[in-house]
Amino acid sequence: MTKRDKRDVGQRLLARFRAAGAEEVAPDILLPAESLLDLYGEDLRARAYVTADPIRGEMMLRPDFTVPVVQAHMQTGAEPARYCYLGEVFRKQDMGDTRPETPRDHEYLQCGFELFSRDPAADAEVFALFHEALAPLDLRAETGDMGLLLDAVAGLPLTQARAAALSHHIWRPGRFARLLGRFSRPAVARAFPDSTASWAGMRSEDEMIRRIARLQADAAVPPLSPVWTERLERLFALRAPAPDALPVLADLARDMPAITPAVDRIRARMDAIAARGIDLGAVIFDASHGRTTLEYYDGFTFTFHADRSLPGRATWPPVASGGRYDALTRVLGRGREIPAVGGIIRPGLVAELEASA
Repeated sequence: MTKRDKRDVGQRLLARFRAAGAEEVAPDILLPAESLLDLYGEDLRARAYVTADPIRGEMMLRPDFTVPVVQAHMQTGAEPARYCYLGEVFRKQDMGDTRPETPRDHEYLQCGFELFSRDPAADAEVFALFHEALAPLDLRAETGDMGLLLDAVAGLPLTQARAAALSHHIWRPGRFARLLGRFSRPAVARAFPDSTASWAGMRSEDEMIRRIARLQADAAVPPLSPVWTERLERLFALRAPAPDALPVLADLARDMPAITPAVDRIRARMDAIAARGIDLGAVIFDASHGRTTLEYYDGFTFTFHADRSLPGRATWPPVASGGRYDALTRVLGRGREIPAVGGIIRPGLVAELEASA
């Protein structure tokens, strides 16, 4: 499969997005690293190509399109607005990955669509647009809602500091599980230096005293009751066809009232998707969907997967993915904000699937 073949597929997808009312944009390939690292944290540095410019400072090869599109829209864009784009993104391979080039290559095409709108049906519009574009490929559609999980964590009977720590690590399932386990056990008493002790290190005495006070206060917090851990684990483990997931979510909401608004939102979204002629029985709802994606998704998430059981596809990433990122517009909007949802398709994978059909 040549780059020209992939770009031809990308141009076809781009034309579909333009026909849906999107304005084509072309963000720079080289972006200021500071804003991206502020948003994603230093974890991004391990996956992105970073260089130093003597005038512009630290720069980064474009790891995705969403952030530069949001930045441009929040400066000058009207609402509602639809944007589309086609171009390369750059990601480092995983450490120790010695495989030859795969669809997870370090440089690959993305074709995307972003919608800035206050219309409650915007999620369904974007999902239906992607569903229609990919329908001939017989992919498996999966959805989730990060807002559901964030609301569940916020509703736990925890201190604000503990709830914030869990929410911060919700996109890192391993760290989240360890932290939840620690909060579910009685705290271990710690010995701290008394006021006559000498201080050493980079932190000042005042900083250390405040830190010790926080640790002592946290040690006095009673452990999270096992019933809450069990409820949270039931929620995170929920994975079923969308119509079957709704009654389970309603049942969980009776025990976890904090998720009731999210469950209502999910039901309304599913109704809106079904109203567009999509069979919900063929759409998987996975409550933990989106926990290993980029951290700016804070609501609806979706992916479209090829059959990985076929030869050569075991390591394939999603053919398409996306979601809602309202909080990102607040961060980049400098006082402005607007609900936003979008997604990307990998034209290279689409080309591979079409060639093998």
